[in-house]
Amino acid sequence: MGGISLWQLLIILVIVVLLFGTKKLKGLGSDLGSAVKGFKNAVSDDNKADADFAEKKNVEHQTQEQTDSTKSKTHSE
Repeated sequence: MGGISLWQLLIILVIVVLLFGTKKLKGLGSDLGSAVKGFKNAVSDDNKADADFAEKKNVEHQTQEQTDSTKSKTHSE
């Protein structure tokens, strides 16, 4: 009732192809694909950077605990 039928979508597609041409649409599609790929890479790199940061912070925390432990042993002797 309120939706778009298959025929309406095909008519819209034909009008868009006639207005812009296939070469321009192909270029637009490849640009859009590259943008999505770049976004996915950026998100995965960001997640990796966050994981690396958390790991580095844990190592620094463990090192600090070892240093504190060593200092307390030296002061108690």
